[in-house]
Amino acid sequence: MKRIGAVIIFFVLLFCFAKWGPAINFNTTSVTKGEPFVVTGEGKSFVAPDIAKVDLGITDSGSDLKTVETSVNKNSQNLVDQIKKMGIAASDIQTISYGVSPQYDYTTPAQKITGYQVSTTYEITIRDLTKINDLLGNATSFGANTVGSVTFDLSDNLKDQKLQEARDIAVTQAKTEAAGLAKSAGITLGKIVNVSEVTPSSNIQPMAMNALGGGVAEKTITPPSVQSGTTEIDVTVSLSYEVR
Repeated sequence: MKRIGAVIIFFVLLFCFAKWGPAINFNTTSVTKGEPFVVTGEGKSFVAPDIAKVDLGITDSGSDLKTVETSVNKNSQNLVDQIKKMGIAASDIQTISYGVSPQYDYTTPAQKITGYQVSTTYEITIRDLTKINDLLGNATSFGANTVGSVTFDLSDNLKDQKLQEARDIAVTQAKTEAAGLAKSAGITLGKIVNVSEVTPSSNIQPMAMNALGGGVAEKTITPPSVQSGTTEIDVTVSLSYEVR
């Protein structure tokens, strides 16, 4: 009976301690066979853009809409012809906007239409970057009176090539890290069971640009100097291994 009473008292005390006594923290670490072991690697590839895009436009205004449209269309055709003579393919000359805007006299209550403004804009893709400064320098003589931004990009083939290059670097780095960590931790890695990849978008900008810029170009300008610079393609790869 005494033994039974002692057991009952022990469990009562244990219950009271668990409910109202101080908390005890237990830290445990366990590795279960087959759980994934994840490592990451980063690969970077640097490349100079191989294509450029330039926005050129023609804007005109006047009191008669038909006359203004005729003028813009004529100058547009001359602009396109001159660009083609530089060896730029017709498929690389794309109309990206065409607009007609009435002009009002706001000094009268009726807001009478006094004229019209017509504008058209082309996006020119330049695949031979040695021609970009010539195009910008001659844009006004070709008939353009608005020059927009100059942007650089990678052709699909070059982009795929450099992406694969960065990917190979990232995977090699991840595998090297996995082997080193496994050796230090005393574990044996099995096969790779999962692969994931993150490729942040690259922001390619001209390294330097002198002259033209945006808006209405002047008749006399400083010769443009545009350099494509380089861009970085960054890839992060995660590899998940089996643990034996």
